[in-house]
Amino acid sequence: MEYMKAFVVGGLICVVGQILLDRVKLTNGVIMVTFLIAGAVLTAIGLYQPLVEFAGAGATVPISGFGYALAKGAMDEVAASGIMGAFTGGIKATAAGITAAIVFGYLAAMFSNPKSKS
Repeated sequence: MEYMKAFVVGGLICVVGQILLDRVKLTNGVIMVTFLIAGAVLTAIGLYQPLVEFAGAGATVPISGFGYALAKGAMDEVAASGIMGAFTGGIKATAAGITAAIVFGYLAAMFSNPKSKS
């Protein structure tokens, strides 16, 4: 049942993103940043944590989950070490994911043969 919850919640987040892509005149980057900020804001007001507890990876894997990780890391670090934690907590919480994205992106670039679309 956990897989079904993750699939449905993650799918619904992606459906919202696809509807935004199809219906509004925003670029992909603007939509991604909107999702990231929405995840951070929903975390700050306490609405994203229950979704994470319910759906697990369905809520943490999309880009809104990255905003959740940034905000949660900052809030936890502020509680542990004071106001300076607002600056370091998000980076500490997401460092492993960012590093993995850079390393695997680099490896993919080394072993692929990209071609122009035209």
